[in-house]
This record gives sequence, C-alpha cells and structure tokens, in this order.
Amino acid sequence: MLAAAAMLPLSAADVTGRVEITGIRGTLAKDSTGVVVWLEPVHGAPPRPAPILQTVLQKKKRFTPHVSVVPVGSTIDWPNLDPIFHNAFSNFAGQRFDTGLYAPGSTYKVRFVREGVVRVFCNIHSTMNAVVVVVKTPWYSVTDKSGAFRIPDVPAGEYVMKVWHERAPENGLKSLERPVTVGADGAVVGPVKISEARYSQPPHKNKYGRDYGPEPNDKGAYGGQGK
Repeated sequence: MLAAAAMLPLSAADVTGRVEITGIRGTLAKDSTGVVVWLEPVHGAPPRPAPILQTVLQKKKRFTPHVSVVPVGSTIDWPNLDPIFHNAFSNFAGQRFDTGLYAPGSTYKVRFVREGVVRVFCNIHSTMNAVVVVVKTPWYSVTDKSGAFRIPDVPAGEYVMKVWHERAPENGLKSLERPVTVGADGAVVGPVKISEARYSQPPHKNKYGRDYGPEPNDKGAYGGQGK
C-alpha cells in the first residue's frame, strides 16, 4: 500500500459533486443511483487506466448492480446466483458477447476492450437488463442513492467532466458536460441537473433479433413463491 501511494501525484485530490434528477412533474427523484461521471484532460490523453475485475450478480432475475463503470481492458464476472438458468448477452457493437445458457451456481467472465456504453440483457427473461459504461480514463465514479459522487486521486489540471444517465435523452448528454479545474485541494462540482421527463423505455429483442416468447414457469425453483 505504501509503494502504491508513493506513485500517486503529490497534488492528486478528490473531485466531488452531486447529480439532481427530476421527473415528469419536476420533482426530485428519490433514488439517483447509477449516473456515471468521468474526467478527461483538456490537454493530452489520460494515462492508461489499470484494468479491474468487477462482479455483476444475477439474482432474483435482476442484474446487480444495474449500472457499472469500468476502464478499458477490465473484466466483469457474471455469476448466476439464481436457482434457474440465465443467458446474459449483448449485441452492441462496442462489446458483443453471449454467455450461452448457464446453470445455477456457474459464472462467466467478459473482458471489455472498447470504450462505450454496453447494454446487457438475458435471453430468457426479458425484464432483466444492465448497463456497462467503459471509459478510457482512470478518473470515474457512479452516483449513490442521494446523487453524490466522488472521483479520487485526480491530479491538478483542466478537465472535461462527462456524464451518462440511462434515462436522459441521448442527444442531451453533451449538454451535461462541463469544464472542471482541479487544484491542490481537488474540486467541488455544482449540481448536475438531469430531467427524465421525456424518457421512455426502449423495447429490445432477444439475442436472435426476435420478440421474446413466454417465459418459463420457474415458481417451483423458488419454493413456489414465483420470484
């Protein structure tokens, strides 16, 4: 730990801030989890980020966490903790993958090699979905329930802060970008305001590009509770 700390720039500090999400009536959202923010330097390219290993659980027919952010080259482990089969896949050009049908208690690892937003689904359960945001910078974060975020160990300098939110209009994400000046004490970013008023859930197909059929009756696997 001491050796790793010694490698950090002496002027590195935290960049903190908050995202405020409003709905159709302009009221603040009760849960602002899952907004991804990251910094890219104005001058020059960012240093190559160190890949990480992250886990996205499949449990109770959900991907948890729903939104993940990882640097390019990172690997995500997709363990199946349900008593039923799953088949995670993505047809997005940024990172195509297909775990195939895999049993309870098994897992599958995927390495993400390109920058971009990767949407992930289950080929069996149409309501299961997740998002992986792959960035080319070591300075990134994702908001907590209150909308707060913290990007640690940012060297002093000029940056552009970029923002991605699943329920923000894609053509409006550019307007959320803002310049950030990081000093020896870091920086505090003013509230980033996002409206979900015009969002609608886009439909998706299964991995073959077809509509989903009836889902299997798996109540018995959950002790008859039908989770």
